[in-house]
Amino acid sequence: MMLGGLQKNSFMDYPDKISCIIFTAGCNFRCPFCHNGYLVVNVNETPLVKEKYIFDFLESRKGLIDAVVITGGEPLMQKDIGNFMKKIKSMGFLVKLDTNGSFPDILKELIDGNLLDYIAMDIKATPEKYEEACGAKVDVEKIKRSVEMIKESGIDYEFRTTAIKEIHTQEDFEKIGKWLNGAKKYYLQKFSSKETIEPEFSNKTAYTTDEMEKICKSIRNYSVNCVVRGN
Repeated sequence: MMLGGLQKNSFMDYPDKISCIIFTAGCNFRCPFCHNGYLVVNVNETPLVKEKYIFDFLESRKGLIDAVVITGGEPLMQKDIGNFMKKIKSMGFLVKLDTNGSFPDILKELIDGNLLDYIAMDIKATPEKYEEACGAKVDVEKIKRSVEMIKESGIDYEFRTTAIKEIHTQEDFEKIGKWLNGAKKYYLQKFSSKETIEPEFSNKTAYTTDEMEKICKSIRNYSVNCVVRGN
């Protein structure tokens, strides 16, 4: 496991639970609006955290935190992710995975192994614009497989999109609503131009809260529980 960091407390990242956040290093996408650039670019230069440190910390937090959020980067790039999660689960913690959805076969193994209690998957854009939003080559069919797998898994989940006017039109969000038809949680997240991977994204435009609320209302026509996240 390449572990790029640990946030010891969070009251927001796992719904209704106190959690810690483990950051994995490395990602197959290079989303220009990403705020975790140190986990994506020049990863070989990223200071790594030892697994022993992580598990010693978790041992000391039994009974104090409920859950562990594993995020990145892209956690499913880690070859030992299954065993890592097994060890966390054996300690009595809930596990939440943040993923970009590009590794459906690995995701299926984790679901089938009962290693996940919550899944959060990013929806970067409409299928037609996926590579533009990700800054990388993408097999969109794998993304679609992950979406359907998550919806059918019986595990609590959310989908989420960081809304940027230069990438996502209101028509695009209609298409995403049709795509996610029936999804029980879909968050529109406010874009922040601070510390993005691509410097020119400091000039990109966030939707206002009112604009996002109107978009959410239209998406709900597809039986998608759409909510604005962020102020």
